[in-house]
Amino acid sequence: MKSSKFRENFWCPHFLSTIGYESIIQHLNEGRKNCKEFEDFLKERAVIEEKYGKDLLNLCRKKPCGQSENNTMKRALDVFKQQIDNVGQSHLQLAQTLREEARKMEEFREKQKIQRKKIEVLMDNMHKQKQMQYKKTMDAKKTYEQKCKDKDEAEQAVHRNANIATPKQQEKLFVKLATSKTAAEDSDKTYLLNINLLEKIREDWQSEHIKACEFFEIQECERINYFRNALWVHMNQLSQQCVISDEMFEEVRKNLEICSIEKDIEYFVTHRRTGQVPPGEWFSRVSSPRSILSVHFVLILEN
Repeated sequence: MKSSKFRENFWCPHFLSTIGYESIIQHLNEGRKNCKEFEDFLKERAVIEEKYGKDLLNLCRKKPCGQSENNTMKRALDVFKQQIDNVGQSHLQLAQTLREEARKMEEFREKQKIQRKKIEVLMDNMHKQKQMQYKKTMDAKKTYEQKCKDKDEAEQAVHRNANIATPKQQEKLFVKLATSKTAAEDSDKTYLLNINLLEKIREDWQSEHIKACEFFEIQECERINYFRNALWVHMNQLSQQCVISDEMFEEVRKNLEICSIEKDIEYFVTHRRTGQVPPGEWFSRVSSPRSILSVHFVLILEN
């Protein structure tokens, strides 16, 4: 079974390559960006909730809604407007809660950023050290190879001119050979010293790379867990808002259940009635032209 540990999956055979480290850093940066996007989402959702809450408050406080109703229907409408006001207030509270959650996400991001910075600075220095020492080692190797070549050429010159060169010329050749041997030996020591130093830096880098991988894996697990929990909390907050709103709406429904059509009709009749006696059928009582004239005169007066 393949391991999913960071420390076992982000290497590269090329000595100077940092592709594994860079892959982890890129992933961590993307994770941080995702948290920032959710943080911005919460802030924008808070703006929406705040606007909606304020709009509800303005609606129920400024817009008339059945203001001339009487008795039980009037009481139901009063409860309705009060509960809509309460719903608006609850959305304002939700907006504040969402801003608080966004602030917590920001604090979490910044905390991880600070923690990561220490590791990143250390690893960047290790990479620079490794690159610089590698270059020094390659330069030392090049110098060593050149000095060895110079020594070989000096030896060949001595052998070629062993029988034809004058004693003075041979002396010069031997001096040159001795000098080239000393230079080759010195360059060999320098090259070996750089190799040993490079190996030490490689071991230190490898050790720090393992530690960095372990730290980054722990941090990424924490980030995913925090992000998941933050999203879970957000869903609970939205669900709770629905519950709160429904409880307020239930108060309205309870008052509508006790709303009595008969009582409201009776209330209206009791407070607004104008009388129980209708006008008589006076046309049926008219029996003479004189009466007709009297009625006509009364109609003229009324008009």
